[in-house]
Amino acid sequence: MKNFIKNIVTDAAKKAFEEKVLPSSQIPEIQVEETKHESHGDFSTNFAMTTASIQKMAPQKIAQILISAIKAGNTGTTDGSEILVEKVEIAGPGFINFFLANKAWHPVVDNILVQDKLYGSSDIGKNEKVQVEFVSANPTGPLHVGHGRGAVVGDSVGSILSFAGYNVQKEYYINDSGRQIRTLGTSVWLRLLQRAGKEIDFPDDCYRGDYIKELAQKILEQYGSKFSEKDETEAIAVCAKYAADKILNGIKQDLTDFGVTFDQWFSEQSLYDSKRLEKTVDDFKSKDLIYEKDGALWFRTQGFGDEKDRVVVRNNGLTTYFASDIAYHKEKYERGFDRVIDVWGADHHGYIKRIDASIVASGLKSEQFDVILVQLVNLLRNGKPFQMSTRAGQFVTLKDIVDEVGKDAARFLFLSRSHDSGLDFDLELAKQTNSENPVYYVQYVHARITGILLKAKEEKIVSSIDFKKGEYLDLLNEPEEIRLIKILNAFKENVEKSAKTLHPHIIFTYLMNLASAFHGYYNKHKVLSDDIKLAKARLSLVLAVKKVIRNGLTLLGVSAPERM
Repeated sequence: MKNFIKNIVTDAAKKAFEEKVLPSSQIPEIQVEETKHESHGDFSTNFAMTTASIQKMAPQKIAQILISAIKAGNTGTTDGSEILVEKVEIAGPGFINFFLANKAWHPVVDNILVQDKLYGSSDIGKNEKVQVEFVSANPTGPLHVGHGRGAVVGDSVGSILSFAGYNVQKEYYINDSGRQIRTLGTSVWLRLLQRAGKEIDFPDDCYRGDYIKELAQKILEQYGSKFSEKDETEAIAVCAKYAADKILNGIKQDLTDFGVTFDQWFSEQSLYDSKRLEKTVDDFKSKDLIYEKDGALWFRTQGFGDEKDRVVVRNNGLTTYFASDIAYHKEKYERGFDRVIDVWGADHHGYIKRIDASIVASGLKSEQFDVILVQLVNLLRNGKPFQMSTRAGQFVTLKDIVDEVGKDAARFLFLSRSHDSGLDFDLELAKQTNSENPVYYVQYVHARITGILLKAKEEKIVSSIDFKKGEYLDLLNEPEEIRLIKILNAFKENVEKSAKTLHPHIIFTYLMNLASAFHGYYNKHKVLSDDIKLAKARLSLVLAVKKVIRNGLTLLGVSAPERM
């Protein structure tokens, strides 16, 4: 619809120039926005102000000229017979406000019915190859509630970008090397020795969850009690690999149950096995981007905007996590990705500059790298802070949340606020089956419309509950009907905004607004009535609402139930 207004303004400007009312034929980019108040019409443009310096004329004068051209030129029509622009007004210093006739909105319903699952999709991505890497939790323990929010943010961002025309790959980076994995192996080994009857002091820096004891017991059951007599170094390596594999399998299952899948799982260890990390360090050394000081190797990150240079190889010869991340991100772009998006916890904010520095040092642009920082989740029960007792002992696991409230409620509520804001997650609210629960509020619209369509089919008003063409749409003239159609029309714009800003909560907010508008409409107007033509028109409208609700929920990985 915005393009429709842009075309009207463009035609009016050309006409005014041809009639020598405007001195210049130059037309700057035309900005059209939805108005915030109905009294200001449907759309507004500041074109008269942006072209004032070109035309060397006051914006209000330009606006008057354009409005005259619009009224005289019949430019607000589809075929020259239907006037779709009801009124045009000047507002403030030169804004032009457009009031559209109801019939201008009716084709939106048909577009939705025809496009179906593709409605709202876009080509703004132009098939740009994008990688979204998220969760990437160390396989040293179960996923916790914070990982859950990061998982649904990354998963939804990937889906939204795909819907907006980007070529997206979703990836999990497995931190299966380094100090934390060694600590995991040590933790399991010490618990195993305790279970074998040996007196062991358990260090504070080891992992203490009950899952460590369970892993130790499983190793004993598999290898027998003699395993406790093995060489410590060898035993810790076996324990580390066994535990990491078991934990990773659990992570994969938890994510699958949460509706999150990945196109690729990338092993950090593979960077060492392939010598890629070593080659990357050597490459940067040859370019004097890595230098030696105090027996260690340092990356010149300060020269790329970081607050100081960073160590990549310690003076004991061990590489840092930064070294792995440099090699990993370099490898991403070598795979052909035009853009890389990482989803991290908010506590990693200080890490952005150093990774960005390594990317720019590789000859890439900073704009090719984005980081989404996900803030913490505060668990509540009936509005009060709550800590669940968990099998892990240390934190609330993602599995605990999904088991209690379900995948749909967890995903939807995790996306109810911008990821850069803290989130209060109320477990009792998430289980409610009323309008207080956002996911129920939106899903109920989809289910209710299914019921309406089934009843219409039973009463032989329609032959199918899914059809591709609206009927008698000119009868949709109630204010609530036009408002619903306007919201439906805005779906694509919201998808594009969400894709451009990497904020999936925009889709959440849109769905809540659409659900609210539908509930208001349904409570005021009967869809089914003895007036068959009107009933068919309204059935076309509510089916369009159902399809958009489904499309929006799908982008967030939430189901659209037929009944509740």
